[in-house]
Amino acid sequence: MKILIIGGDGTIGRKVKARLALNHDVITAGRNSGDVQVDFSNSDSIREMFESLGKLDAIIAIAGEAKWDKFENLTEDDFYIGIKSKLMGQVNAVRIGKDYLNDDGSITLSTGILADDPVDMTSSAAMVNGAIHSFVRAVALELPRNIRINAVCSDLVEDSYEKYKVYFPGNTPVPMSKIVDGYVKCVEGKINGRIIRIMA
Repeated sequence: MKILIIGGDGTIGRKVKARLALNHDVITAGRNSGDVQVDFSNSDSIREMFESLGKLDAIIAIAGEAKWDKFENLTEDDFYIGIKSKLMGQVNAVRIGKDYLNDDGSITLSTGILADDPVDMTSSAAMVNGAIHSFVRAVALELPRNIRINAVCSDLVEDSYEKYKVYFPGNTPVPMSKIVDGYVKCVEGKINGRIIRIMA
C-alpha cells in the first residue's frame, strides 16, 4: 500500500512509520520535515500536498495542536488554535483526502485520552478530541467507495511520559508498541467508524 502519514516525524509518527514501512510504501508530511511539507491549519496547503502525491491507499493523521491553559485564561482565539489545527486539520484531511484515495482505502485520525478523561487546563484540547470522535462516527456512514475511517485514542504515551507526567498524575504510560498496533489495526484491518482506545 501507498500510505501517507501526516506528522510522520513526530513522537508517535516515527514509530508508526517504522512499523508500516516494513511492508508498505510510506510517505511522511510535516510542517518543517518529512517528504512533503504541509500547513495543517490551511486547507489550501492540505490540497496542494495531496495534489503533489497522487493516489494513495491510506491516510494517517497524527498532527495538530491545541492550547493548554486554565479556562479563565483562554481567549476565543486560543480555542481557535485547536479548532483550526487539530480539528479542522483532520477534518480537511478527510474532506479533501478522500478524493485522492483509491477504492477501499482508509483514513486514520488521532485523538487522546482527554476526550474521555480530561485533566486540568485541557478544556480546549478535550473539546477538540471529543469533536473528532463524533466526526469519525458520523462521516463513516457517508464516505464513498468503501473508504473506511477510524481514530486512535491513546492514554499518556510512554515516550512523552517525562514531559507530560505532571499533568497526568496516576496515569500509567502506554507502551509505544501498543499504540502502533492501533494504527496498524486501522490500516491493515477492515474496521470502520471505530474509536480505538489504547490504554496501559
